[in-house]
Amino acid sequence: MSSKGIVPTHSNSPLMKGQVTAAFGRQYEVKTSEGLILTCYMRGKKGGIACGDLVDILPTTPGQGVIETVLPRTNLFYRSDAFRQKLIAANVTQLIIVVAVIPSFSETLIDHYLVAAENERIKVLIVLNKCDLSETAHTAIEKLALYQQLGYPCLSISATNDIKPLIPYLHQQKSLLIGQSGMGKSTIINALIPEARRATSEISLALDSGRHTTTHARLYAIDADSSIIDSPGMQEFGISHIDKTNLARGFIEFRPYLGGSCKFSNCRHLSEPGCALLLAAEKGEISTRRLSVYQKMMEEAGRRKEWLARSS
Repeated sequence: MSSKGIVPTHSNSPLMKGQVTAAFGRQYEVKTSEGLILTCYMRGKKGGIACGDLVDILPTTPGQGVIETVLPRTNLFYRSDAFRQKLIAANVTQLIIVVAVIPSFSETLIDHYLVAAENERIKVLIVLNKCDLSETAHTAIEKLALYQQLGYPCLSISATNDIKPLIPYLHQQKSLLIGQSGMGKSTIINALIPEARRATSEISLALDSGRHTTTHARLYAIDADSSIIDSPGMQEFGISHIDKTNLARGFIEFRPYLGGSCKFSNCRHLSEPGCALLLAAEKGEISTRRLSVYQKMMEEAGRRKEWLARSS
């Protein structure tokens, strides 16, 4: 999936510039530079438009238009598997990974988010929500300690009580909220922008999970220079679009050991002799859990390549 934009088909009429503020399948909500809100479609069968995309649109009937051009992107954040891709947001400057004290969160899912963010050169903030639940907060904080050691900023908040600690991190940023269902992303949006009225739900203590309430990504303006995108909760995040030769660089603590430190120049860091990463893990210099996550990613990429070869 290219982040360079989509080439226009044709247009002889004056175009309006706008930004996609919500995507509903093949229908999009676009806010024009004049402040109008239009319901738009992509001409023909072309797709690949994400919330946050900057576009040229051709107005048609009142309140509606056709997207003629998707302008070049600074980045594109999306997930993928062997069969399809799901665009989430474009042109963001910051990924805010929202986790919570309750329900429990997946560290492996965080690792997938981080690899995708590093691939698109998007900075990251990890937010631990529901910290007013102090009886279990220490466990969640301990799980995030590694990410802080790696240099990823972590912020603890209780969105229902006080959203103020988060506000300085949003200034002059185009942020994307992402995380599992039940982490409190919509609660954060409602605290920041009360008129948003995003649906929220109770979590299931028995299932240790939240209920899926957000069905599409939506962009909200915080002020003239800051915006935030709320995205649907997700329990998995595929990164099939990232070439396996680049996967290791998505783990920032691996980078000092890459580029010639291994015995073999084509080392995959799985079980090869003289692998600098394996040796670093044995010495406790890098996390064995993170190395295991990387190795599983590589194994999945290998199986995917074999499946595609058999299917072609």
